[in-house]
Amino acid sequence: MISFNQGEKKWIPYLLFLPALIYLAGFIGYPLVKTLQLAFISEKGKVGMENFITLTRDSTFWKALKNTLYLLMVIVPLQVILAFLLALFVNGRFKGYMTVLYIICIPLALSDVSAALMSYNIFTSHGFLNKLLIKFGFIDAPIYFFGLGLSSRAFWVIVLTELWRATPLVFVILLASLQVISKDYFEAADVFGFSSWQKFFHITLPLTMPSLQSALLIRTLFAFQIFGVVWLLSGRDIPILAGEVYYQQAELSNFRLAATYGFIIAFICILISWVYLTFLKTKHSEL
Repeated sequence: MISFNQGEKKWIPYLLFLPALIYLAGFIGYPLVKTLQLAFISEKGKVGMENFITLTRDSTFWKALKNTLYLLMVIVPLQVILAFLLALFVNGRFKGYMTVLYIICIPLALSDVSAALMSYNIFTSHGFLNKLLIKFGFIDAPIYFFGLGLSSRAFWVIVLTELWRATPLVFVILLASLQVISKDYFEAADVFGFSSWQKFFHITLPLTMPSLQSALLIRTLFAFQIFGVVWLLSGRDIPILAGEVYYQQAELSNFRLAATYGFIIAFICILISWVYLTFLKTKHSEL
């Protein structure tokens, strides 16, 4: 057994923390500092906002920002509502509910790339959906969802893919919150003659609100950084901020604009987090 004297013991906590500190400094700290340097230093070596001004003069930037916000406003509310309904359904603990739970959670094991490829095989002109519709006589020719001038159709395919892929994350958080609500509340509500709607609005919803807001924040941040599904299904036909980071970095080797895009994404995510934590704070969390 190793023994330490009093002087050595005071350094043990710092030594145990050292590997984590080295990891954070090497894989987060250094890239962050390098990104800030690239974003705020122009090609001529001047410190300033030149890279940001260049972006604001590019119409693609505004399209990417609009599409990203549009996806966020469509996907996040639908995911939260669907996840809440599924959580309430499974929380009923009917016979076979565990099988339903496993089926709902299957997409958690898939990456965004896998989900995008599966959707592409379903919705492509020779995919499962078109073959099924043609076989049963609903259509005579395949419906095209991807391609030039079909960005609106591709957009809704992206929405459906994200709903299927990411809703289980919100579902798991909300289901865990529902399962810890004491049955005593509902038994007391039955005594006072509460209806099902009154139980929901006065018991279930308030007690799940902290978890609901946490899930809403997580999905908002993840939706703002969506990349793989959009890039594989539509490419730059539907430009988004994260996709432009990849395009500037990998295709054009424009590291400064890529870093500028990345900084803007990080800044907006921090701003969204601050808004959620400041203005949507529940009484439960304040206590």
